[in-house]
This record gives sequence, structure tokens and C-alpha cells, in this order.
Amino acid sequence: MGIFSWIILGLIAGALAKWLMPGKDGGGIVMTMILGVCGAFVGGWLGSFIGLGSADGVNIGSIITATLGAFVLLFLYNRFVK
Repeated sequence: MGIFSWIILGLIAGALAKWLMPGKDGGGIVMTMILGVCGAFVGGWLGSFIGLGSADGVNIGSIITATLGAFVLLFLYNRFVK
């Protein structure tokens, strides 16, 4: 998957993770987008080890793994920054 696809997927994953995470965040929309892109990378990388998602494009498996990665990063960010 190209870098542009990872960025788009990360923005979608960041928005979904923000929607799923209850409460207020201190980072705002820019930090959520950054965490979403990083979460897409981490989630896709870890998902490839267990067989979820694929490297051939944006599909439901890659959206799920990217969203889970973004959710975990957003959770850790909220716990350690506050």
C-alpha cells in the first residue's frame, strides 16, 4: 500500500478511534490525525503478523487493524499526557 493510502487510512482510523474513545482529549484534531496515521502504520504492521488486513489496498481488515492501532495509541496518549 502506498504512503498516500496509509495517510488516508490513518485519517479514517484516527476519526473512528476518536469517535470510539469516550471523554475529552487534550490533543485536538491535529494530534488525533497524527495518532491515526501512526496507529494505521502500527496496526497494519502488527495485523500483518496475525493475518488481519493486507498490503494490497484499503479494505475492511486494514481499516479494523488501523483503527485498533489508533485506538491504542490514543488511549496511551490520554493516559500519559494528562
